[in-house]
Amino acid sequence: MALKLPRTIRLDPSDEFVFPLAAQPGEWAVSGAFRFWDVDTNELTGKDRQAFRAGLLGIESFGWSTLGVVSDATEDELKGAIDRLAVQLVDHLGAPSFEAARAAAAEEIAFASSLCDHPVNTLLAVQRSTEPEGIRERFRTLHKRDDITKPTQAFVIVEDETDEIIEHVDLATLSKADLK
Repeated sequence: MALKLPRTIRLDPSDEFVFPLAAQPGEWAVSGAFRFWDVDTNELTGKDRQAFRAGLLGIESFGWSTLGVVSDATEDELKGAIDRLAVQLVDHLGAPSFEAARAAAAEEIAFASSLCDHPVNTLLAVQRSTEPEGIRERFRTLHKRDDITKPTQAFVIVEDETDEIIEHVDLATLSKADLK
């Protein structure tokens, strides 16, 4: 069975402006919800609030990305991602030891891999909210449209759950706005 993990990707430069630290394109990524486990998310504002609401965590920079892309990974890349995330957990979050951090990192990477049960190059997005039970994450996939009669809409967000939220991303219009 092929290994797949999400990588960060940028379709425009907005991550540089909306997050406290933007992940670089091509980093292995995890959900990153653990960054908010001891935070009152209702108190978050600005860029930190945006990271909570819609950020995937790049494990190299420990920065945020709006989108991830399903990517093939080798066994060595998987092990490297676990080790790098473990180092970040020790350095940034005070994990008590590398061994403890590595166990937590392996769980995070396994969860990230479980999000990649889609074809390679499928785009992933997360939407987080605070509920009475804790943090809730909803993951979405963005697929290339089969109907090319409306070329201004390259992708449509498709719900993986039966939620009421429906969003449409018009990448062509967004890219034209960058040219102005």
